[in-house]
Amino acid sequence: MSIPIATLLLLMFSSSSSYFISLAHSKIPRLGISPNMLKNTPDAPTQKLNDSDLEMFYFNQNLDHFTFTPKSYMTFQQRYAIDSKHWAGANAPILAFLGEESSLDSDLSAIGFLRDNGPRFKALLVYIEHRYYGKTMPFGSADEALKNASTLGYLNAAQALADYAAILFHVKEKYATKHSPIIVIGGSYGGMLAAWFRLKYPHIALGALASSAPLLYFEDTRPNFGYYYIVTKVIKGTSERCYNMIRKSWKEIDRVAAKPNGLLILSKQFKTCAPLNGSFDIKDFLSTIYAEAVQYNRGPSYWVANVCNAIDNNPPNRKNGLLLGRIFAGVVALLGNQSCYDTNMFAHPTNSNKAWRWQTCSEIVMPVGYDKQDTMFPTTPFNMTSYIEGCKAEYGVTPRPHWITTYFGIQDVKLVLRKFGSNIIFSNGLSDPYSVGGVLEDIADSVVAIKSTNGSHCQDIVMKRNGDPEWLVMQRDKEIKIIESWITAYQKDLRALNISI
Repeated sequence: MSIPIATLLLLMFSSSSSYFISLAHSKIPRLGISPNMLKNTPDAPTQKLNDSDLEMFYFNQNLDHFTFTPKSYMTFQQRYAIDSKHWAGANAPILAFLGEESSLDSDLSAIGFLRDNGPRFKALLVYIEHRYYGKTMPFGSADEALKNASTLGYLNAAQALADYAAILFHVKEKYATKHSPIIVIGGSYGGMLAAWFRLKYPHIALGALASSAPLLYFEDTRPNFGYYYIVTKVIKGTSERCYNMIRKSWKEIDRVAAKPNGLLILSKQFKTCAPLNGSFDIKDFLSTIYAEAVQYNRGPSYWVANVCNAIDNNPPNRKNGLLLGRIFAGVVALLGNQSCYDTNMFAHPTNSNKAWRWQTCSEIVMPVGYDKQDTMFPTTPFNMTSYIEGCKAEYGVTPRPHWITTYFGIQDVKLVLRKFGSNIIFSNGLSDPYSVGGVLEDIADSVVAIKSTNGSHCQDIVMKRNGDPEWLVMQRDKEIKIIESWITAYQKDLRALNISI
């Protein structure tokens, strides 16, 4: 769950600069549960993962759950982990974490909700890795699995949900616990998967906790205010001076870039590891840093305050320019003192980035752009036409921006969840930029929204810390009590049917 890279950049390998820029202007910030930007951050959890409590397994998974062609019977090894240390035995609860666009190793290092609450529920803990991520690679290797659209075509949300269903059935059979209530938990894209799993497989999952799940951030359910509106709002609320300097910096970058040797000047000012190809390189790098700082702005280090304090208070270095010297100080505050700064640090073609790029070019098409309300950034709205053209050029496949809302039925989310949904918690921190695409209102007695004003992305499901604010402690406690009520009602139903528990 960590998400190896803090932000999903639309990775472009084309030599056409105009093609690259048109896609980059439609960049989708990565949906990770936690960042991996700062290797030496002081934000380490107060408890360490005890690997001895975990057993790793591989499940022989079907490549294609939905057709009956000969190729669909191909299988691959899907990784999952089980912690049975606190499990009370047959028919006691199962807490299942549904992996997202990250490796299982990253998830285990960041997710705390299961381990923190396993003893209270006396639950069996299950963690499942998403297909095409980590060590769960169809076709024998990442090179083959991620090669082209023919092999990547089996990477989609519906197949992932069916994978989880097959493994959870297998776990119940393996542990002879037919009537154990299963609660699925996920964050970010995984939060969407958890909510969708409850809707698609209600006979398997008793309930779902969907943390920071922007399942309304699609073309048919586009929010009134976008991702970067919240980035702007949080930074402006932290420091008006910081906000104004960032807002003015974009024109200053372009002004310097237009000088003779201007890109070389910018490269020296920002200590870039490689020469800049254009002012866009540094502007994209900076906008990603601001987004990262806001999305994962949590204690004890609170990145937004650190960045803005550096921008506000750093003595201007006239050699670097009054304004851009302060902006560079914000970079240093977040990334630390380095000999040089890699402006492509968020766009390296890792396996996880390649897989997620495919998903955003096929069905997870989220229209994130720099809208006119996002006053800290130059206006560059999401351009669906250029986005589709870029994806077609890369994969030879046309994205289906309306498929998610069609398949999961969320065009009218209140009506759909009121009529067909139950036992789902949608948790959001309103300081998380992706909260604009979340479910923020209660829809039914058991389809509830829990939101916190100061919460960041997936903050409720990461590991507990000694200094967690009271509102976060209370939010987690509320989630636990709701889940306990689901389990109590389920056990009452079992007793009414004379089924032992």
